[in-house]
Amino acid sequence: MAFAGILKDDDVAAALKECAAADSFNYKSFFAKVGLSAKTPDDIKKAFYIIDQDKSGFIEEDELKLFLQNFSAGARALSDAETKAFLKAGDADGDGMIGVDEFAVLVKA
Repeated sequence: MAFAGILKDDDVAAALKECAAADSFNYKSFFAKVGLSAKTPDDIKKAFYIIDQDKSGFIEEDELKLFLQNFSAGARALSDAETKAFLKAGDADGDGMIGVDEFAVLVKA
């Protein structure tokens, strides 16, 4: 698992189960359920760099769509509506991407 040493497998499984149905993803409850919102700033940065698949320093819309698959390869893709809402919530500067600092704020929201 990509998040080994950061998150507990059981917490990840429970969080993924909670948002398995289409259009049921809520980033606040997901981050709380996996335990990320209670982690240190360093752990949150580590999580950001796992999700930033192309290593651009930003999480773009296409990476957000596949967000859940970072936690489990068999997880569903987010719907377009979920992806856009997630991006809107995290993109504080309006550049269409979520940077590491924006991600940290989003996780702690």
